[in-house]
Amino acid sequence: MSSLVDAPRRLPARTRLVALGRAELTLLVRNRTALFVAVLVPLLMVGAISTSVRNIDLGKAGTTIAEASVTGGIGMALLMVVHSNLVSAYVARREGLVLKRLRTGEPTDLEILTGIALPAAALTLAQAALLTLGGVTVLRLPAPARPDLLLLGVLLGTVLLTAVAAATSAVTRTVDSAQLTTMPLFLISSVGSGLFVPLSLLPDRLASICELLPLTGVMTLVRAGWSGGVAADDLLGALLTAVAWTALSVFAVQRWFRWEPRR
Repeated sequence: MSSLVDAPRRLPARTRLVALGRAELTLLVRNRTALFVAVLVPLLMVGAISTSVRNIDLGKAGTTIAEASVTGGIGMALLMVVHSNLVSAYVARREGLVLKRLRTGEPTDLEILTGIALPAAALTLAQAALLTLGGVTVLRLPAPARPDLLLLGVLLGTVLLTAVAAATSAVTRTVDSAQLTTMPLFLISSVGSGLFVPLSLLPDRLASICELLPLTGVMTLVRAGWSGGVAADDLLGALLTAVAWTALSVFAVQRWFRWEPRR
């Protein structure tokens, strides 16, 4: 009877997640380089996107420079705040034996990975909201036609790139090498997923290939959230593409994610 009375009570999953997220946020704030990349670089990229599309006839794609800049900025926030930042975070916690110690406690594997990702997810949502507000108030864009699709795109992109980041960390030996292992997805998505140039302006065969890229479905939902008027078939295809890549990434995490440093 005494052993039952003295047994420690398990904390609720919500409490464990909040504790992990708070600890990760503290580490992020202390890392000035990571904080700068996560907070300011995606916003600065809006100007770069605006400059890059200035000489492109965006009217053929049914959009404007301002709208392309804002939606592209949201895509950059997903790539840099979620993917790039989390690859470094997962590798740093692994190499510091933090992941190994956490697995000996109450949190489940999913809670550990999710808790570490919470600050990045919250920051991405905040930046998406800031970009949306700035687009409407400063750039004089009309309010998003389908805010539900915009929010769905950001949330789905956050989940997808969190899983991709965890999978990428498996082939990333050090925090410094994370700059190299995250570069392919950044470059491919920037060029081929419509962050800078809408896919409708690309040759048909190339556009068909780019539609299958990991972030393309997410960006289709984000742009549809702003402009509306997207066919149901296109939305369904974008959603299925994003979900398929998420499922594939989750499988890769379950199969290859490393909880301890390589020996």
